[in-house]
Amino acid sequence: MTIKQFKDSPLAHYSYAIVSDGKMALVDPSRNPMDYYRYAEEQNAKIVAVFETHPHADFVSSHLQIHEEAGATIYASEMVGADYPHKSFDDGDSLKMGAVEFKAINTPGHSPDSITIVAKDGEETALFTGDTLFIGNVGRPDLREKAGNMKAKRIDLAKQMYDTIKNKFTDLPDDALVYPAHGAGSLCGKNMSDASSSTLGNERQGNWAFKEQTEDEFVEEILKDQPFIPHYFGFNVDINKTGPENVQRTKWANKLMLNVDQVEKEITVVDTRDGDAFKAGHLPNSINIMARSESDKYETWLGAIIKPEEEFYLVLNSVDDLEELLERTAKIGYEKQVKAVVTLGSEVSKKSDDFDLEDFKNNKENYTIVDIRNNSEVADGKIFEDAIAVPLNELRENATEIPSHKPVVVHCAGGYRSAAGSSILDNKFENTKVYDLSEAIKEFK
Repeated sequence: MTIKQFKDSPLAHYSYAIVSDGKMALVDPSRNPMDYYRYAEEQNAKIVAVFETHPHADFVSSHLQIHEEAGATIYASEMVGADYPHKSFDDGDSLKMGAVEFKAINTPGHSPDSITIVAKDGEETALFTGDTLFIGNVGRPDLREKAGNMKAKRIDLAKQMYDTIKNKFTDLPDDALVYPAHGAGSLCGKNMSDASSSTLGNERQGNWAFKEQTEDEFVEEILKDQPFIPHYFGFNVDINKTGPENVQRTKWANKLMLNVDQVEKEITVVDTRDGDAFKAGHLPNSINIMARSESDKYETWLGAIIKPEEEFYLVLNSVDDLEELLERTAKIGYEKQVKAVVTLGSEVSKKSDDFDLEDFKNNKENYTIVDIRNNSEVADGKIFEDAIAVPLNELRENATEIPSHKPVVVHCAGGYRSAAGSSILDNKFENTKVYDLSEAIKEFK
């Protein structure tokens, strides 16, 4: 069998195509299926199967679109309670595709309906582990208390993960290749390796989850220091369970408006431009969630700051960015919330205040400093002792905790998040100057 790994860098998501004898199966495909279609053409292969290891929380899958356009059968655990056409694929179920035999192992822990796909071709074994087994870690168990067909408490799922790791991979060989759905940078787990694949033997040796430990020790370790949960995670689980709409139709249904100087004041504006361009001029009620390159975590922070089904205007730097930004917005299912995609005119009214860095260095006591890093980052140590800590994903809801009698300076760890944080607070405080410390934070670390 031929295995190709696809990587979506901003979401640290891996998906897979498996080819044998002119047929192709996909595992956990991204929102836009076109890359898989191109690869099928290159391989002169027909897409016959799509495996969903679980209903994903951090991205919208294209499984239903692939079923409708390529005629592929979707395979998922019966426990998903999926509303789309599918065949159940659980312990004991198998599928033969060319020389490859696929089998399912129910591997609950990240979610109650997680499965691992085992692909065998002669002596070669590959495991597509979804969000169950990562390289160097395992999936977090705290995402399904409020979302999905099967709601489960985090402690119960942590215990299920313990059983999964202890018992479900026992009969598989050390040389079995491990292909996870995520790598380092994903919020579906913590402390993941930068490696994109491994072997089961290496994970048995080096992954903390496989070491000898009691259930209580395992549960304590897996639950501590997990990342925050963005607003959109439960929303995506539900979309993936129902079956997402065709992405080409939904993203291109959006309206484009050029040279805009004003919009309705009550609707949030998401401005994806560089921070300097934003500060020089932007629309009222704008939040600066930069999308300059793949290294900017635009998708994650869009879904962490903007709530599911909340309308927003989407500001581009140029019409050249239109396709990319609609594509990135659609990855998390937010493309239908876009009121319009806009470029800005020359008469936009809002500008950010110029920040006097030297005055701040010499007179920090004259400023209210707001630290918008995650709780785990703050726990490792404050950069400014008197800073008020409010994580960026909670800032819109908790801005009232921040006093407004002094100018406010917002900082994060490297400068990306503070652009969004300072713009949020600037919208909240009418009579208080708000400054973005931006990349100058590096001078204080």
